[in-house]
Amino acid sequence: MADRVTVIGWDGTPLTDAARSALGAATLVAGAAHHLTLPEVPPGAERIRLGSVDLAARRIAQHRGSAVVLADGDPGFFGVVRALRAPEHGLEVEVVPAVSSVATAFARAGMPWDDAQVVVAHSRDLRRAVNVCRAHTKVAVLTSPGAGPAELALLLGPVHRTFVICEALGTEREQVTVLTSDKAADHAWRDPNVVIVIGGSGIAPVRGGSSAGAARGALQSGGWIAGREPGYPGTVRGWALPGPAYGTALSESESPQLRSLQLARVGPRLGDLVWDIGAGSGAAAVETAGFGAAVIAVDRDPDACERTATLARRFAVQLQVIQGVAPGVLEDLPEPDVVRIGGGGAPVVAACAARRPERIVTQATTRDEAEAIGAALEDGGYAVECVLLQSVELDTRGWTERERAVAFMLCGHRPHQ
Repeated sequence: MADRVTVIGWDGTPLTDAARSALGAATLVAGAAHHLTLPEVPPGAERIRLGSVDLAARRIAQHRGSAVVLADGDPGFFGVVRALRAPEHGLEVEVVPAVSSVATAFARAGMPWDDAQVVVAHSRDLRRAVNVCRAHTKVAVLTSPGAGPAELALLLGPVHRTFVICEALGTEREQVTVLTSDKAADHAWRDPNVVIVIGGSGIAPVRGGSSAGAARGALQSGGWIAGREPGYPGTVRGWALPGPAYGTALSESESPQLRSLQLARVGPRLGDLVWDIGAGSGAAAVETAGFGAAVIAVDRDPDACERTATLARRFAVQLQVIQGVAPGVLEDLPEPDVVRIGGGGAPVVAACAARRPERIVTQATTRDEAEAIGAALEDGGYAVECVLLQSVELDTRGWTERERAVAFMLCGHRPHQ
């Protein structure tokens, strides 16, 4: 094992005294091509081009001497420190940090970033990063080859955002470009880069241009926690709220008790895309988006679509609303992780099952309808949970009945889940 392993972050500024001292004593240096050409790298040191961190870590573990690993930005923030400290390598490292590329990108844009989500995009799971950009108004994306600004823009599709694209930060080739997402696919971008994705309801539009200064109008108010706190902003507390909290009447199929169980089975998570088909009042879609998942709400009724969009603005959540009739309207939608179906019965359930989401959650008002939906889920390869719910809202002063709702709740689980 190497006698000493030092990880040095580099942000384009002169190296600190601690970094110079460690690098000057190194007998092995690992880093990207532009790191290995730094004048401070000792001429006699073994040099390893840092492609696979695991391969480099194995070589460092076999080395006798002082090893240095150079990395862009802060190596402890989505960087090489995690890989080097993996148990299989057994390496103990000292870290000399630098300003992270995310912090530098926001500094170039003149924007605060304590309220931003930060994600790493790889070609194998780019859709999760895109879903975060759908669901949140300020996201920093650390890109990679095959998962850059153009690919982000293509997967976002009709969901328009403003991109602040920061290329080659800290180098002589550094460039910051501001443009709308629909224009990003028309350019070739240099790696590495950071993309700040901003926009959505409640966020001022950003004008395209060559200067990141144009992005300064797209700011959110400050908060007390970094990133985005799950839940509704302000004083609203709880989930599956009654109709008056949303300022609208709810149908029997949207009762708070049914929605609470459906929400538990949907289990929305950051990075998920949830279809809400038959959005109705929009309450279920808004509640799902409140957990940070990306939501596409679909309804055939234009008034329902307007209600859903209005409710989303009121509760300051991001979702996409599409008017259309299922199952036909579903053909062009991006792949879902979970589907909630508020109406449409077995034909819509079967169409959703063909897209293979992890879960499908719906309800039925009669036993025959529940049986048909259960059969459609089973035919699609799902294990079926069915629960009969009866809820009665009571006035405790006279124990009189205010509201009664009866429904079958069905959930299809993929067997491997």
